[in-house]
Amino acid sequence: MTEFHEPRGDEPGYGSTLPTIYSVVYCSRASADIDEAEVQRIVTKSQVWNARHQITGLLVFGSGIFFQWLEGPREEVTDLVALLRTDRRHGGIIVLGEVEEVRERLFPEWGMERVGGEHIREVLEDALGNATDSKNEQALKQLLTQLDSPALSGLSGLSAAA
Repeated sequence: MTEFHEPRGDEPGYGSTLPTIYSVVYCSRASADIDEAEVQRIVTKSQVWNARHQITGLLVFGSGIFFQWLEGPREEVTDLVALLRTDRRHGGIIVLGEVEEVRERLFPEWGMERVGGEHIREVLEDALGNATDSKNEQALKQLLTQLDSPALSGLSGLSAAA
């Protein structure tokens, strides 16, 4: 397991009390056999696995599309993304963004939280309204912009009018 540590020398985050967080945002097409029960099994299993690997985030599922935000230690998150790329339940992962920076976690209490497509804009806007870290504000604004991208057009309730 990767341990958080105080960066030294020229490492990112030197002199900061905040951890270096690596984040990946992606979307993928769900395989045809994915239903609500399977999504719930994914969330339940992910909560346990992510807690062991210091990963937090959220999962949105709607209209056959997964949209996910993952954050944690770089090695743990990249290993998870590599695992997801081999998962038969995903059809083509599109990485919308990835960044490593010293900041607070966006979803510190969410080992993996499922958010319905109709509520994702509300959740992100609420997080933006409560953000105290300028890097988190920037990341949330970027996510809100990405909700209107063609890659996410299949998620229900994500239009700007929602």
